[in-house]
Amino acid sequence: MQSSSQLYPVALLSADRRGDLSEDVYRIKAANSPDASVELAVTRLGLADQPAARGIPVILLHGSFANRRFWYSPKGIGLGAWLARQGFDVWIPEMRGHGLSPRNIDYKRNRVADYAQYDLPVINAFVLEQNGRKPHWLGHSLGGTTLAAALGGRYLTDEQVASVALFGSQITRNYWPLKVPPVAWAGRLLLKRFPHLSGARFKRGPEDEPIGLVLEVMRWYGLFGKFGDRHSDWWAGLADNSIAVMAVAAAGDRQDPVEECRRLFDQFGGDSKRFVELGREGGYSEDFGHVEMLVSKPAQTEVWPLVVQWLRDNEQLETNTLQQAV
Repeated sequence: MQSSSQLYPVALLSADRRGDLSEDVYRIKAANSPDASVELAVTRLGLADQPAARGIPVILLHGSFANRRFWYSPKGIGLGAWLARQGFDVWIPEMRGHGLSPRNIDYKRNRVADYAQYDLPVINAFVLEQNGRKPHWLGHSLGGTTLAAALGGRYLTDEQVASVALFGSQITRNYWPLKVPPVAWAGRLLLKRFPHLSGARFKRGPEDEPIGLVLEVMRWYGLFGKFGDRHSDWWAGLADNSIAVMAVAAAGDRQDPVEECRRLFDQFGGDSKRFVELGREGGYSEDFGHVEMLVSKPAQTEVWPLVVQWLRDNEQLETNTLQQAV
């Protein structure tokens, strides 16, 4: 089978029409990480009646215990579908073992470090190849944290990415039990017995999360933990990053509080930055929650247009910068 890319082996798994939308599902096997069995599913949404049109490229990255359905339902409802109807070129990857991405051989040991160093650069390069323009990224929760890791580790740079938007993402909240070494050691010892945590069992979402990722996050929040891996300090790297960034926090979010989302936002070193708090004090109709900030009827009228404005403003900024360079 002929590859859909000149960069990596990419198979087109399906090309369907979903009402007014086209849905093309690709599977990338880049073999660029220590586990060569990794394959990543990436869904592209566009307008069915304009199959050749390529609008502004946007990549939507799901959070923990989630898959592509966070962004659009089988009935074509969701931010991803709405952006496609607004003329954007929408790409929705699913992380290793999530949704249409099969579980790799070493699935149990998957970490954010693997997503950031190996997977996101591959996805970015593929979308850039297909569209011809630097993509904008939008991540929710762990998806935003993964983007921060990729940017802090310089696995993605402003030369490759037009802008990023982080929704409900933070890595500095205090979990005091994890600061107590005996408790942390006992927790890690117990968790290592399992290959994954079940999203359905714990009522967190439709997908499982590999235990390697859970242990990694525990290390971040531990007594001497840092946001990074043994080779790179992602937190420090963010301060040297000049990419355009918008961080959105929800006033009613108990999982990723506003003050911690702002702390991550403040760590970015660029000049093109915007912080938004979704709450009544900011003029919104309600204090949005962690999921409701993107998946709710109020979000459709109050938050989704905010995303569109951010994307268009930064695409215009990118265009002006290129024209000045010429």
